[in-house]
Amino acid sequence: MRLPGATVTFTTRRGGVSEGPYESLNLGILTDDERDRVLENRRIVAGMAGVDMDHVVMGWQVHGSDVRDWTGIPPDPGYAHPAPGSGDLQKLDGHITRDAGVAMLVMVADCFPVGLSDGDQVAMLHCGWRPLAGGILEKALERFAAPPAAAVGPGIGGCCYEVGQEVLDAFADVEGAADGRMLDLRKVISARLAAAGVTEVQHDDHCTSCEPGLYFSHRRDNGVTGRQAGIIVRDGS
Repeated sequence: MRLPGATVTFTTRRGGVSEGPYESLNLGILTDDERDRVLENRRIVAGMAGVDMDHVVMGWQVHGSDVRDWTGIPPDPGYAHPAPGSGDLQKLDGHITRDAGVAMLVMVADCFPVGLSDGDQVAMLHCGWRPLAGGILEKALERFAAPPAAAVGPGIGGCCYEVGQEVLDAFADVEGAADGRMLDLRKVISARLAAAGVTEVQHDDHCTSCEPGLYFSHRRDNGVTGRQAGIIVRDGS
């Protein structure tokens, strides 16, 4: 997808070298997939985003709402040269930068990757229910001088996402997001973007749980699954 001055890539599970439940483009090094295969998949995906592996930024995702500004900061080695346990990565679920040619990446397997760009600054966010309830979208949007354009990737749909009362209560203010115990996080994201004045929104509207041939899904596969990604790169070098 194209946003102003930036390209957003939402990967699928296709096109990699992994096998079994991780077939084939698994990017998750903390799964039980073979490490060398994951690193080869990461090389493939960096090429899809048009950057070298050493230019990819990621975090140790903890379902929080912290957003790191990478402007002027060299990418860490966690994508291309991951250490055991991801201890070399900062714990965060969002990235923002004004630097060109840096690929900011979040990994997902039901949560929604959301890219933002106003042409001068770009962000990529990991939007599960906890980050959304914690205000990750609002924290990123307030760093833009004006409402940016947005791209919302694949995630688990309201058709498949049954939740408890705690989660329903967190989004009780979003009209139409819940149908009984089924929650539509895409509607939550759309409502949060609209409330912040974002009017240019593109959706890659697929349910990760409904399409096993195309996407990994943590819920559908009971946790034995891979990870796909959302990536944004600001134009330039």
